[in-house]
Amino acid sequence: MELSKISFALISFTAIALLHSIHAQDSPQDYLDAHNAARAAVGVGPLTWDDQVARFAQDYANTHVGDCQLVHSGGKYGENLAMSSGDLSGTDAVNLWVGEKADYDYNSNTCAAGKVCGHYTQVVWRNSLHVGCAKVRCNSGGTFIGCNYDPPGNYVGEKPY
Repeated sequence: MELSKISFALISFTAIALLHSIHAQDSPQDYLDAHNAARAAVGVGPLTWDDQVARFAQDYANTHVGDCQLVHSGGKYGENLAMSSGDLSGTDAVNLWVGEKADYDYNSNTCAAGKVCGHYTQVVWRNSLHVGCAKVRCNSGGTFIGCNYDPPGNYVGEKPY
């Protein structure tokens, strides 16, 4: 009898821990921490969470529940998008964008040949002050994540920091 209680408690604890770990990287603070770690690494001040920007991100993400396609909104904010065929956490999405740092040359303010680095430069854009992000699970089972930045960055000819 005692063994079954212990087994049930262990299974319950494991399930709760698993649920927590699945959702633990999608909170506003998780998005902020990932962004601000990258910004601090290059001496740029932190972003703050903006509920209005987050509502824009959520409204736009909701339009992609049916297709999970990476198509930019064309809105007034800077924007980074990520998609996965399975689950993707908000922290992992930001880390994907920050991973482009390896392909960014600050001195020439260019990306390596054939590479993309504009997601990274938006994350660390010195004049961006606010961020709002959203995540949806698509009908396909995939994940769509968008982060929007106010004011936007990535102006041609300007360095991000």
